[in-house]
Amino acid sequence: MIMMKKVERDRKMLKDLLDAKKCFKLVCGAGNEDALEVEKLVTIYSLAGCQFFDLCAKPEIVDAAKRGLERAGIKENRYICISVGIDGDPHITKALIDQEKCVKCGKCKVTCPHDAIIELDKYKVKKSRCIGCMQCVNNCPKKAIQMYSQIQDYKEVLPPLIKKGIDCIEFHAISTDEIDVMDKWAQINEYFDGMLCISLDRSELGDKKLKQRVWKMLECRKPYTTIIQADGIAMSGSNDEYGTTLQAVATAQLFQNADMPAYIMMSGGTNKKSIELAKQCDVHPHCLAVGSFARKTVKEFLLANDLFTNKEKLQQAVNTAKSLVDIVINR
Repeated sequence: MIMMKKVERDRKMLKDLLDAKKCFKLVCGAGNEDALEVEKLVTIYSLAGCQFFDLCAKPEIVDAAKRGLERAGIKENRYICISVGIDGDPHITKALIDQEKCVKCGKCKVTCPHDAIIELDKYKVKKSRCIGCMQCVNNCPKKAIQMYSQIQDYKEVLPPLIKKGIDCIEFHAISTDEIDVMDKWAQINEYFDGMLCISLDRSELGDKKLKQRVWKMLECRKPYTTIIQADGIAMSGSNDEYGTTLQAVATAQLFQNADMPAYIMMSGGTNKKSIELAKQCDVHPHCLAVGSFARKTVKEFLLANDLFTNKEKLQQAVNTAKSLVDIVINR
């Protein structure tokens, strides 16, 4: 009974945070299986004021995030979201190098923003660090790299994660297969009765079909128990420019104008310019989710072996992260 009351209280507090439009979500990466990096990210950003964390749907990653919260000494007002995808969605894809085509030019290693390419006797992809951004694919002169989906069986993936205590499930529904999308959505609703998030962009569907899909997905949901993650261009926010975040603002505007009974979260190419540009366009998201740019901002600290023991270095990392988080919290 006590646990049920805590779950209900946490859900209400998450809704209150979204209602206040003061919500900053750190996207650790749906494909980021590096537990130590996630622990460091959550430690840094939770101390910087971030209250919402988006994680890979693996028990060990949820555990890593919770260790980060423990290191920060924070027990309440922090919420964990896990991300699941669908066949074809870039967030659950991994790169694979064809060794017969590879000429060892090293361009993949140089361009990978997540240091997922390692060089031994030949170039290989460190699966735990690959987040599916496709930078290596786009820069390989010999077309030696392909992406493959890590298909998830929700019946196996979701129950153990729900038992660990999560606050939200994010469903990456970037697909043209309407039947598969609705089938997966039904499964998620069957397993979890908390806050759900639908992540969509305009890469596969036109505006009309995009809105129709979301309206259909909201039919089984109570008002404002769903977040619409309006993605611009996924995993593209490494640069702090207006153009990088433009698509995220435009997609958020699309859903805002549709007046749907759901919260709106901007993501995909988001950075320090996102809220400013949104205001100029009269777009007012309930939450800003930042992934690539947030991770890049503190990358030098993530690489430090003494981050947890060097208080001065940790504080520098927190101050750096806070400059990003405060843009949302203090808007």
